[in-house]
Amino acid sequence: MYAISLGDDAAELRPLEPWHAAEFLAHLDRGREFVGRHIAFGANVADVASARGLLQAYADKRAADSGSLHGLWLDGRLVGGLLFRIFEADSGNCEVGCWLEPAAAGRGLVTRGARVLIDWAVDTRGMHRVEWVASSANTPSIRVAQRLGMTRDGVLRESYPYRGTRHDMEIWSVLAPEWRAARI
Repeated sequence: MYAISLGDDAAELRPLEPWHAAEFLAHLDRGREFVGRHIAFGANVADVASARGLLQAYADKRAADSGSLHGLWLDGRLVGGLLFRIFEADSGNCEVGCWLEPAAAGRGLVTRGARVLIDWAVDTRGMHRVEWVASSANTPSIRVAQRLGMTRDGVLRESYPYRGTRHDMEIWSVLAPEWRAARI
């Protein structure tokens, strides 16, 4: 499988697959509180079996060409990841998302990894529109969308009920011609 270097800091983007279940669980346990501030990703993962189940669900999405998980490793340790939560090849639309444990925050890993995934989606798979959806309160995630050159399409006011509160969700996107032009 692939291991794509994300720079000279020993950071790599790799597939995140069911056989990584124990490592994935340990990673989620290290970052559960941090990740869980804004998203429910991994909230139901409590043991190796449930970790394997989540990873298998995304392996099945990959096989169906409807989504995928990609891990971010730093110095050989899983510290976060990126995903195509939605991947609709027929319509040319997809959504990229992320999560990260606190020890890896602020190093540009998500931005660098997202660039790799968006390049692949646009150049190899012919995606026309790539979305990024984040809680308005999740400033680091919003900043990633901005660094990626995305445009804020709008806000879905109080659309995401999470932990007893309704959160505003921002939709950001970049279109293939914009993505290509920004790389020139």
